[in-house]
Amino acid sequence: MIKKIIICLILLFIVGGTCMCLYRICKWDKTFKKSDKVIVKKVSFKNRYGIKLIGELYIPKDKKNEKLPAIAISGPFGAVKEQASGLYAQTLAQRGFITLAFDPSYTGESGGTPRNVASPDINTEDFSAAVDFLSNYKNVDSDKIGILGICGFGGMGLNAAAMDTRIKATVTSTMYDMTRLNANDYFDAMDEKARYEKRQNLNKQRTEDFKTKTYAKAPGLPEKLTGEEPQFVKDYFDYYKTQRGFHKRSINSNGNWNATSSLSFMNMPILKYSNEIQNAVLMIHGEKAHSRYFSEDAYRHLKGENKELLIIPDATHVDLYDNMDKIPFDKITDFYNKYLI
Repeated sequence: MIKKIIICLILLFIVGGTCMCLYRICKWDKTFKKSDKVIVKKVSFKNRYGIKLIGELYIPKDKKNEKLPAIAISGPFGAVKEQASGLYAQTLAQRGFITLAFDPSYTGESGGTPRNVASPDINTEDFSAAVDFLSNYKNVDSDKIGILGICGFGGMGLNAAAMDTRIKATVTSTMYDMTRLNANDYFDAMDEKARYEKRQNLNKQRTEDFKTKTYAKAPGLPEKLTGEEPQFVKDYFDYYKTQRGFHKRSINSNGNWNATSSLSFMNMPILKYSNEIQNAVLMIHGEKAHSRYFSEDAYRHLKGENKELLIIPDATHVDLYDNMDKIPFDKITDFYNKYLI
């Protein structure tokens, strides 16, 4: 073990801080089992705001010298690349794609301060920055790049696809529209009066944050369940707070968002131009997911015969994070093969 650590430290020194074979030598730190069919490399790249993003590139071992289609993957909202996005990335790499699971700005191993901040603009840009990287990676066919967004990054993915014409195929899984959620609350229960009061409280908090030079935390998952929580909160707890999906760098596992992040989401509907996406879109959601209405409404806004909504029978929102019996990887593979190959 000591020998392995020494080797890894030497490699880190040689390549200036990026151990490209980190996961073949050092401890596997994911919430899912490692596949022996892929090569994993840690990579970094900057978005157009100058924020350094950290990702993990998954490359099929049997095609490591070929030029392949590629998929950039992120989400869920508040998760890190060692959780669901990495699972999706590894699984799709096993099926012949180069995949890139990355931490969004201000979270995980990626840069940006203050920490635990979300932004509809910057997080959309993160997807395009990932496309920048993949477009210039030697083994990627730059005309065959897709993206996949999970949960809140499904909405960011659709927003990126509306803006970035280099994205040829987009998959959303168990999508949240974070702008609609912040402006209207769950199931659109917040009216204009309540929304104004929310803005008042958040702006009052901004004043206090400036005064104290700190950032108040938004409510997060409880440390223990009382049993009175809504089922979807129990589902989130079961993923993020247990051995199943806990990761120390995940906001939902071990922290809280910056409370005033909500302000920008309340004023910027990210799906405004999704009806202008010309490239292919596959939206996947669980039949029993509390969030199903986000995908159904967003799908109705899309145009063209290359758009599809797939509802997974008997699946909840969190099932599509890591339940291999529920995530339709065959369908996702067929979709990307059709529009990227």
